[in-house]
Amino acid sequence: MRIRRWLAACAAATLVAVAPGAAGASTATRDEPYRPQIHFSPERNWMNDPNGLVWYQGEWHLFYQYNPEGAQWGNMSWGHAVSRDLQHWEELPVAIPYSSDEHIFSGSVVVDERNTSGFGSPGTPAMVAVYTSWYPGTGIQAQSLAYSTDRGRRWTKYAGNPVLDLGSREFRDPKVFWDTRSGQWTMAVVLATEHKVSFYGSADLRSWRHLSDFGPANAVGGVWEVPDLFELPVDGDPHHTKWVLVVNLNPGAVAGGSGAQYFIGDWDGTRFTAENVVTGEPAPPAGRHFADFEGDYAGWTVENDPALGPGPFGAGPYPGTVPGQQQVSGFQGRSLVNSFLGFDAPRGRMVSTDFTVDEDYVNLLVGGGAHPHLPGTTTAFVPAGAEPVLDFELPDGQTYEQAGWSATGGLRDRAPVVGPARSERGHVGDKLLTTFFEADSTTGTLTSPGFTIDRNHLSLLVGAGGHVDDGAGRTVVELLVDGRVVRSATGNFSGFMNWRGWDVSEFRGRSAQLRIVDENTGGWGHLLVDHLIATDEPVLPRSVETAVNLVVDGQVVRTATGKDSERLDWVAWDVRDLAGRRAHLEINDFNSGGWGHLLVDQVTFADRPAQSELERFDWVDHGKDFYAAVSYDNVPGGRRIVVGWMNNWQYAGSTPTSPWRGAMALPREFALTTVDGTVRLVQRPAAQPAGLRGDGPAFTLQHATVRPGVLDLPPAADGTVLEIQAEFELRDADRFGIQVRGSDEERTLIGYDTGARRLFVDRTRSGEAEVHPLFPGVHSGPLSVDGNRVRMSIYVDRSSVEVFGGGETTITDLIFPAPGSDQTRLFSEGGDVVVRSLTVRPLRSVWG
Repeated sequence: MRIRRWLAACAAATLVAVAPGAAGASTATRDEPYRPQIHFSPERNWMNDPNGLVWYQGEWHLFYQYNPEGAQWGNMSWGHAVSRDLQHWEELPVAIPYSSDEHIFSGSVVVDERNTSGFGSPGTPAMVAVYTSWYPGTGIQAQSLAYSTDRGRRWTKYAGNPVLDLGSREFRDPKVFWDTRSGQWTMAVVLATEHKVSFYGSADLRSWRHLSDFGPANAVGGVWEVPDLFELPVDGDPHHTKWVLVVNLNPGAVAGGSGAQYFIGDWDGTRFTAENVVTGEPAPPAGRHFADFEGDYAGWTVENDPALGPGPFGAGPYPGTVPGQQQVSGFQGRSLVNSFLGFDAPRGRMVSTDFTVDEDYVNLLVGGGAHPHLPGTTTAFVPAGAEPVLDFELPDGQTYEQAGWSATGGLRDRAPVVGPARSERGHVGDKLLTTFFEADSTTGTLTSPGFTIDRNHLSLLVGAGGHVDDGAGRTVVELLVDGRVVRSATGNFSGFMNWRGWDVSEFRGRSAQLRIVDENTGGWGHLLVDHLIATDEPVLPRSVETAVNLVVDGQVVRTATGKDSERLDWVAWDVRDLAGRRAHLEINDFNSGGWGHLLVDQVTFADRPAQSELERFDWVDHGKDFYAAVSYDNVPGGRRIVVGWMNNWQYAGSTPTSPWRGAMALPREFALTTVDGTVRLVQRPAAQPAGLRGDGPAFTLQHATVRPGVLDLPPAADGTVLEIQAEFELRDADRFGIQVRGSDEERTLIGYDTGARRLFVDRTRSGEAEVHPLFPGVHSGPLSVDGNRVRMSIYVDRSSVEVFGGGETTITDLIFPAPGSDQTRLFSEGGDVVVRSLTVRPLRSVWG
């Protein structure tokens, strides 16, 4: 009885709103480097998925996954902002905060006009949040309710939570709507690792019964998350409608990492049936086989690491899956290159014989780890001629203090540790410095004895945490000269250490110290450090790629890597510009961490590109940074307005922003249109930017021919926050488009490939690219030509570009250029293109 009375007293506790950060919700500081000026971002701290999107009493509510305590993922709560126009946002206090017993994962909000839940009263319907509860004690994910009767300002958790619990750790992200056909509430929720969307029905939002499941279907490379089901007219005809099911996927999207796919079909009130499910394998174009890896490695030079047994490539191609490996699929014939021999630890390479490039495309099947080739890396383990300055080969039991170091906090009385095999951590010798004690809870500093800088460069091996200044505490290595920090370095959220180097020529002859700083207790809240060396020249970082490279004159001119998947998929290299050149292939496995292996098969020379499996599916956005797309409920007139998180889980925790991390893409309006006989999802910005346009005149250009090369535009076209409307008429150019956020060293290309009929964004030279090895890249999507014309609407912000290609294809990408990179130019390659019209308008900040 005592327990029951206590539960009754606690069951309907009202959630007291808490401030979103130490500085409150003021917008006065929203002018930091990389701060979005036309996109929503919280004043501070971490944000990811949009939640609970609902229109109510003139306000667009944006709830979102939020960490009230730092700029890394954790402590998941529902942040809250409102807008009257989908452009200007007021950040409100946290709506539903986490507790030690329950974290508040993604979900949706409905306005219970019929008071089916009983949470409202006559004339005052309740806003009801249906969200995923994550219970840290068990890891269970279940669906729960909270409600508000004051326009979403204060929320009360339902006493009967959770309302739907399968005892699963992968059951999340409920999207709820009122289904007028069946006269009930309908929930779409994912069984994430099973790649299923489960549908449930309810009369009162409290009791739910299972209706049906959809999936697996189409892209299943990662977990399914954040589903959404809604109805839209086709070609604007209200009597001809289709249903759209959006399923977000991580990883395994067409651009790599996180993305959103969609299905079009019918909903009968119980079951969703899709008409665009793709079955069967993609058929590559006919061509000449260069290597099919059936039998032996004839024609290839194989370099296996002799210190690590027979791997990674062994004595010949492997017949499928290596024992201990997940099932390998997607290869052809009996065998393939599989560098998982010896598991992920061994390193090595394969080099082909030379050949002449005499076809337009090189097609090949690639799978395995997502570790791309990076220019400016080396295969040398320790650079030649390096002078050791500090190592950590102390006698067993000797502490840092006994060796002359000073220590603070939890790093007192610590000693170096014996590392695992060097291939697993990348250290030199037997021991290394780590701050990983008592898991990640240990914090403190270690400061070395003094040493003299007598060469131009210092380098050291660093791994693990990459926290610089995200509000949750740093994990950094600092160089002190005269007690002042003059250089710093950090890890890259990886257990494999790599070289970090400093030019210290200005300090030659001065005394210096090394200081290890660990202030972080969250994920990767520690450092791995080893082997400080001095050199005359800069030390290149070690290559950690799992990549296939096409090499011409000693330079890598094309490269491909896996997608952290044991399924091989087609990669197509356009090599028309290399016709007649001599080349060779390299298959490199230099990675000993997770997914540190590569799968390769069927290298073919052909006159057409092979289509990847993922390119056959339908995607909401073809860029790298549009995820957790979800639509608004209760919108007047039935418009379907959608918001997505503008980021990617591959590098979301290391984007170079402070004191916030995360932003939302522009709200978009979805519609269905028939394109070439097929019903397709199209989209446009939901809010017209006229109110954000600057006071100055727009730059315009009409009926201008762009010759091969780059055409500079007047300063009136330059800027860092822009709206660009462009229409091109095709002539004989191979590629053409617009360069934005440009300078002598940086530029982001937004263009069209006429041969491939694809819209693209190239951010390989867009600015700060050390966000993640997979950050640089070219992302593209199909775009048909309309009457020999190509149209683009482009929105440029301080750290992003969003491109709408005639509504048919969108590409959303983050970029991190220098503030002074503000030039706008036109370009054409391989021929001429005509600019029918170009309008460039500066946009004002939504923060006032």
